[in-house]
Amino acid sequence: MTQTRGDLKIQDSAAPPAVRPVSLHVERVEVIPLRIPLSRVFQGSKYSMDSRCTLITRVITREGVIGISYNGDEPNTQLEIARIICDELLPLIKGQELPANARLWEAMLPPSYNILRDRRLVIMAIAALDSALWDAAGKAMGMPLWRVWGGSRSALPVIAIGGYYNQTDAELGSEMEDYLRLGIAGCKFKIGGASPEEDARRVSVARAAAGEGFVLMVDANQGYTVPEALDFARRSEHLNLRWFEEPVRWINDRVDLRVLRQKCAIPITAGQSEFTRAGVRDLIVSGAIDVCNFDASWGGGPTEWLRVAAIALSYGVEMAHHEEPQIAAQLLAGVPNGTYLECFHPDRDPIFWNLLVNRSGPANGFYQLTDAPGLGLELDEDFIERWRDDR
Repeated sequence: MTQTRGDLKIQDSAAPPAVRPVSLHVERVEVIPLRIPLSRVFQGSKYSMDSRCTLITRVITREGVIGISYNGDEPNTQLEIARIICDELLPLIKGQELPANARLWEAMLPPSYNILRDRRLVIMAIAALDSALWDAAGKAMGMPLWRVWGGSRSALPVIAIGGYYNQTDAELGSEMEDYLRLGIAGCKFKIGGASPEEDARRVSVARAAAGEGFVLMVDANQGYTVPEALDFARRSEHLNLRWFEEPVRWINDRVDLRVLRQKCAIPITAGQSEFTRAGVRDLIVSGAIDVCNFDASWGGGPTEWLRVAAIALSYGVEMAHHEEPQIAAQLLAGVPNGTYLECFHPDRDPIFWNLLVNRSGPANGFYQLTDAPGLGLELDEDFIERWRDDR
């Protein structure tokens, strides 16, 4: 139906479907870890990855609706996170009613109060369960979560995380060309593991291969000192970089990020290494960042990410999301300050490119959201059985 207001025609074919609230009750959970060896070692500034991992979490409700998510890339802690979900979190919410996600999130928090354990593992366990609970809630409402969370846009510009070390210039150029062929609009390029001069040269190779219309960000993964970060920024002024992510060492990052932001023309991005709302709040309030890339899978799930997005919006800070496109797409499309969706090259993330039966896009630089309820994930059961890592 088309409505007319003066000279303006408004097409409302994209109106959300009618909400059909259904009361659900948490009954049990199933958690399956996956681990896939990669074709080569991917080297960042101070780390390397030789496998891609995730945890599939299913929440089975008394009414038969199943909430599904997959979260994280934790090769050394997957089994412990799975145990926390099943043994510690489920008893706290079993029999509880959905949708009531904020209340269930608070109910799952007490296991993190133990000062003698790694709290981050509990927060990641909450994140996995919170994501699956939200999927069930969206299904109960008959709506995709991007609409439940605000419906700010139905498509997102998509970038790839790439430019890893141990590649020749020709290989880096070929990688950028791969992204263009895959319909990806840009690349978040890895730096911080070489000198600022060498890193600026490597990014120049990417820019030359991809062209001026290609979006380029850089990510040092906390690899530089402040003088090194400033040196890199000076050397790359001509490269039209969208943002400079985690440019400085973790030990004093909030203060150093603010110093760098005051002296550097490139927008500063950080937040993925924080796993609490308070930690990200302090980055924002202190004026340390232009873009916040808080990770829902590392930081407590969509419930917490949305709270952080609201804080960021109040301070004029944009929201990104550290990888995890299967969840990030819904979050970033929901909020008005969302930016780019991140994925990896198929060689770096065979899970995203192969686990989802119904994965959409990217195409022409964008990832199209669907109106499938919840997170809208349909998983390939044969793929799961081949790569499950709990046997």
